[in-house]
Amino acid sequence: MNIVTLLPFIVIIGAMFLMTRSAKNKQRQAAQMRDQMHPGTGVRTIGGMYATVKEVNDDTVLLEVAPGVHAIYAKNAIGAVLEDSEYNRIVHGIDQDESETPVVPDDASSLTEAEAPGEKKIDLGKGEAAEAERAAEPEEAEKAAEPQAKDVKDVKDAKGAERDGKDGGTDAK
Repeated sequence: MNIVTLLPFIVIIGAMFLMTRSAKNKQRQAAQMRDQMHPGTGVRTIGGMYATVKEVNDDTVLLEVAPGVHAIYAKNAIGAVLEDSEYNRIVHGIDQDESETPVVPDDASSLTEAEAPGEKKIDLGKGEAAEAERAAEPEEAEKAAEPQAKDVKDVKDAKGAERDGKDGGTDAK
């Protein structure tokens, strides 16, 4: 036989070997992780439930899912064995290193520093010119608010027909 005809079969056998090897490695790692379980360890099940291990048997694990609530699970149902700090952070909201996380205030007033009694505020405006403009603004706003009086009957639409003073109505002559 020619090697060219055997090449596809060799590639397929090699791919199958690599896939089964990686699957066996994952199974071995999962078994090692499950062997790390002991009473008091925090775990996450494959369904996403967090619990504390109370008792480990050959094929089963007794988990405390809530204070005083126990459930029996298969060992294969344990998705991850968590470290104590991670379990407490997720379940109880307790951070071990609170000094590293920044404290976020509840309101913005605590973000601004209190002024010293002798310090003068810095005006970033234009000074006197800015104050004069601010004083003139209310007068301009009043002028803009006045309606411009126009007689509706004098306004012609695009076709040249006179409006009768009603919305959308035209006189047909």
